[in-house]
Amino acid sequence: MLPLCADEKIGTIPWSPLARGKLTRDWDETTHRSSADAFTKTLYQQEESEKTIVREVAAIAAERGVSQAQVALAWVSRNPVVSAPIVGVTKPHHLQDAIGSLSLRLTNAEAARLEAPYTPQPPAGF
Repeated sequence: MLPLCADEKIGTIPWSPLARGKLTRDWDETTHRSSADAFTKTLYQQEESEKTIVREVAAIAAERGVSQAQVALAWVSRNPVVSAPIVGVTKPHHLQDAIGSLSLRLTNAEAARLEAPYTPQPPAGF
């Protein structure tokens, strides 16, 4: 959809840019939310491509000395049609990560690492 939005000069506000927290920690790590949120299970089917993306986010974060959330949000924000991501902040460090992502500029090579494993997904969560 983003190329269409760019062509039509439409701004976007991405929902769940951190994939309900999946991009902020190891794939198999559980939290209270991930264990209690049945909706998440309908969105992420644990495909290998999704796990690979999370590993690349973690690797780039480690290389840069920043959080995984900052890397994921910096990737979202680098797209010119993104006006602002919808970020759910429930803890002070969530806000710090969101603010920190604004000054993080991913290289084209880093963005390519994040995008290479992606496979198009059908609409989910309905």
